[in-house]
Amino acid sequence: MMTDNKARAFEESYKMLEQVIQKLEEGELPLDESVALYEKGISLVRHCEQQLEQAELRVSQLLSDAEHEVDAG
Repeated sequence: MMTDNKARAFEESYKMLEQVIQKLEEGELPLDESVALYEKGISLVRHCEQQLEQAELRVSQLLSDAEHEVDAG
């Protein structure tokens, strides 16, 4: 089961990613700050993707377990 801390961490990371995108789209930052912000955005994307993959695997496992219980019962 996904804990509240993990869910919150995903939500916080996603919100931070949205802020990064917004700042980059504004286009008012110096190049070095834009590159650093872009790197931060890539890191946040990877973190969010990893959490989503873990959640997807867990849901698949739960569905598989439920199917086995139905077949056994």
